[in-house]
Amino acid sequence: MIINDKIVLASRSPRRLSLLKMICTNISVIAPDIEENLSSKFKARDAVELLAANKMDAVMQNLTDEICVTADTIVVFNDMILGKPFDKNDAFKILKLLSGNRHFVYTGFCVYNAATRNKIISSEKTEVRFRELEDSEIEAYLNTGSPYDKAGAYGIQDSFGSVFISGIEGDYYNVVGLPLYRIYSSIKSVRSEDDEI
Repeated sequence: MIINDKIVLASRSPRRLSLLKMICTNISVIAPDIEENLSSKFKARDAVELLAANKMDAVMQNLTDEICVTADTIVVFNDMILGKPFDKNDAFKILKLLSGNRHFVYTGFCVYNAATRNKIISSEKTEVRFRELEDSEIEAYLNTGSPYDKAGAYGIQDSFGSVFISGIEGDYYNVVGLPLYRIYSSIKSVRSEDDEI
């Protein structure tokens, strides 16, 4: 069932907006103004949940009766967090690391109902497997300009980036940037006056 509640997406990501439009009809967007620095002292799941919660803290004062959604996505390879690449060389190195290997995508999210003050903070994890990539394929992908605003330097939904992937285990939409079934369930949960915060 499509959600008709007033939803605020606190994210600059056009991909998250497109995903949320698949399940919600009434969406507005605000951009949280926070530093998205990840401390190495946090485990991946804790880090993304903390960032999602921090984004919510940054926008809560602008809410009245809406349900707000925040999220943060990271790629983890051999316990190393791979964020968005700094430049072309960094993107090439990241994709070479992922080539022929498996990694994990974590998305932390926070869903908050400003009317009931109910809040859910959680995360989703998906395993992604890359086939062996040729250097020429990586170069061609880098030249599209697509990798530079994405954690792990690739987009599973990209026409070219999609062919790097030999398989996934878990939620596809989580890899794009928003675990839709978890977000849908969380929005339904925070509606109730009886839910715990």
